Amino acid sequence: MIGNGAGGRTPRGPDSGTQRALIAAAFVSRVGNGLFNTAAVLYFTLVVHLPAAQVGAGLTIAGLCGLAAGVPAGNLADRYGARTIWLVTLVVQAATMAAFVLVDSWAAFTLVAALDRLAGTANGAASGAVVARVGGERPAAFRARLRTFVNLGVVAGTLGAAVAIQIDTRAAYTALILANAASFALAALIVLVGVPDRRPPPLPAEHRRWSVLADRPYVSFVGVYSAMGLQYQVISLLLPLWLISHTDAPRWTVAAVNAVNSVVCVLLQSRLGSRVETSGQGGRAFRLAGLMFLVSCPLMALTADVPRWVAPALATLAVCVHSLGEVWESSAGYALGFGLAPDHAQGQYQGFLGIGFDAGQALAPLVLTGAVLALGHGGWLLLGVFFACLGAAGPPLAAWAGRTRAVRPDAGAPSAQGAPALPGADR
Repeated sequence: MIGNGAGGRTPRGPDSGTQRALIAAAFVSRVGNGLFNTAAVLYFTLVVHLPAAQVGAGLTIAGLCGLAAGVPAGNLADRYGARTIWLVTLVVQAATMAAFVLVDSWAAFTLVAALDRLAGTANGAASGAVVARVGGERPAAFRARLRTFVNLGVVAGTLGAAVAIQIDTRAAYTALILANAASFALAALIVLVGVPDRRPPPLPAEHRRWSVLADRPYVSFVGVYSAMGLQYQVISLLLPLWLISHTDAPRWTVAAVNAVNSVVCVLLQSRLGSRVETSGQGGRAFRLAGLMFLVSCPLMALTADVPRWVAPALATLAVCVHSLGEVWESSAGYALGFGLAPDHAQGQYQGFLGIGFDAGQALAPLVLTGAVLALGHGGWLLLGVFFACLGAAGPPLAAWAGRTRAVRPDAGAPSAQGAPALPGADR
């Protein structure tokens, strides 16, 4: 990937055709996710007739099981090739999704959900390693474009699910689940045909299966990034509950603000995300995201103090500010999550990042509803300050990571991803 010869340097990364294949695969699979996630709970409660508490417990167990797959799958991707592991996980997810239509008990539901989450977590580690290596000369621009199509895929899937929910029959819900299974199968076909099978970089002698744990700057970044990830459920969970229970806003406001969030992210992700190339820029973008959330959270709280006709407009303004922060936050996550990882261990690092993020998402409902919502206006203010403090940690973390990644005489040349082999203590 790094050119050699007479001092020349060839552009690294595959051609634009490979990038288009990755974008297509991500878009297709996210359309399926949008279809399934929007209506899954309704299917299992109304069609399979499982109590909502059992569905929630099964999903929690599955989520916890899924955490176990991140780093092991990443290590397999680093050793045997990320594309191979990615293809396996897509096939497994197609099978588990199809199996959901055969579920008729809580035990079967929990087993299939756990297998699906194990494959999903492994998918994230392997696909992340592939994405890390195909950015070309401007990886930030490619990743921003990729995230734009991911957002579009979720929106398209959500709209399709709305049609099935309106029809409200067993056949309609079953069609959604099978469509999601088909989306994974189609994504696997796109990857098989459009993404070349490249040998992974050789593993250095100091590489260990859990080397990422010795990289203290990266572990710290994962902790901060995972905590900042609570912001995703501010729009999807906290704000809808607040609008319904604490404001006079019409109920259609809930759907409107979610649509605004999606539109803003789609429109701005490529424009802004392509500017965040280096880890230093990622640190500053993370800080800016925290400041955006510091503004948006109190604005959301104020929707309870304005007339009915003002609340939707104020909520929309708050969500626009919050969505701008989301774009900066996701761009920072790409720059630091990929850029600080050594190229030979991208799978392991992406797997560990996924574990942290998923754990944060699992805790988000408890934190947001049990603490923020219970405290009312004060909870919103504390949440904004919390995000701002996390954001302020971005530049120092990026600087710390940069210092630990200085090339040592025994460390070899920097990897193609821009980060040298993992420094740190011997294990």
